[in-house]
Amino acid sequence: MSIKEITIVITTFNSDEKVNSCLDSIDRNCKVIIVENSNNIAFKKKIEKDFPNVECILAGENLGYGKANNLGIKKVKTKFALILNPDTQLGELTLQNFIICANKFNDFAIIGPSIKNEKNKKEISEITESSLISVDYVKGFAMFLNLSEFNETGFFDERFFIYFEEIDLCLRLRKNGKKIYFASNIKVFHEGGQSHNKSINQEMELSRNWHWMWSTFNYHKKYKGFFIALLIVFPQLVSATFKFIIYSLLSKKEKRNIYFQRFSGLINAIKGKTSWYRPKV
Repeated sequence: MSIKEITIVITTFNSDEKVNSCLDSIDRNCKVIIVENSNNIAFKKKIEKDFPNVECILAGENLGYGKANNLGIKKVKTKFALILNPDTQLGELTLQNFIICANKFNDFAIIGPSIKNEKNKKEISEITESSLISVDYVKGFAMFLNLSEFNETGFFDERFFIYFEEIDLCLRLRKNGKKIYFASNIKVFHEGGQSHNKSINQEMELSRNWHWMWSTFNYHKKYKGFFIALLIVFPQLVSATFKFIIYSLLSKKEKRNIYFQRFSGLINAIKGKTSWYRPKV
């Protein structure tokens, strides 16, 4: 097998400042599918012009992480897919190391790499049994998927806009007897929380706080029921309410808005509403 057996799927949203560095780090022999959560035709044209190995799909609206990745995965024709965040960069050996893993250990559903904090640090090329660790779940910034293992489970639960979707997917896979591995010797550089342009940081922070609370409640509700989920999030609901009042009294607008978003996300989840909130950009 070669890296031509891998298709990389990247979900973007106002990611112009970051995704070019990600694409520059990817071997041009590897096909890439970008799902842009907007109708930005100029972005699509520029990306496809600058990177001939990239197909950019315009979602037409902000679908979120899980639903957009599902859209991209459905277009994949290779045996494997590598899901990446726009604020990641691959090393020279990353794709080859995933293929080595796939050749040596063909019973996996997902392999997740470790985080490389230094962009130019050399990778370890030897992949052994000790470098793969069986885990309950992996982080969503980079996930190497063996697509034949997903026939029973499907992919991401599209009710989650962001957060918990990779944990939910891994749990469903394990319930079906599938294997999830963490590969300590495969490293992907990840900035973290920097997938979008800096100009929309504040609005994205409000969105993250809303959806973190919504997804927290609904993940626990899905597997433990409404009342257990309510018990789990109740301290956070009290905390968000208290801090919203305090920061309102202190006229701390930014902090007040963040804790209002947390409160709102939880209340909407408890009421059974969908993850409707979208960043206002």
